[in-house]
Amino acid sequence: MTFDDVRALALAWPEVEDGTSYGTSALKVRKKMLARLKEDGDSLVLPGVPPDERDMLVQSRPRLFYFTDHYRDYPIVLLRLSQARRADVEPLLRRQWRALASKKALAAEGLG
Repeated sequence: MTFDDVRALALAWPEVEDGTSYGTSALKVRKKMLARLKEDGDSLVLPGVPPDERDMLVQSRPRLFYFTDHYRDYPIVLLRLSQARRADVEPLLRRQWRALASKKALAAEGLG
């Protein structure tokens, strides 16, 4: 996948918009970060992943998921886009969207 693939996926959901974060392309929901491209150009920064789940993802699929010391104390996992498929990205992205979207947007998607 590429960030453009992630962008196309997420922009189909209500309230998602293009933006920037720390000088890189980002996707936001109501001005809060849904995901962003890491400075290396191949990694997606995915918030909303608790440390215990992140550890499980990293242990089970280390070529795809990882984190750095910088993110150790945050509920974030890093994903290598060049190794990813839509099925790897969409569930994590969708969960974060649900956490950020308004009740109206969730209802429009049949989730409210």
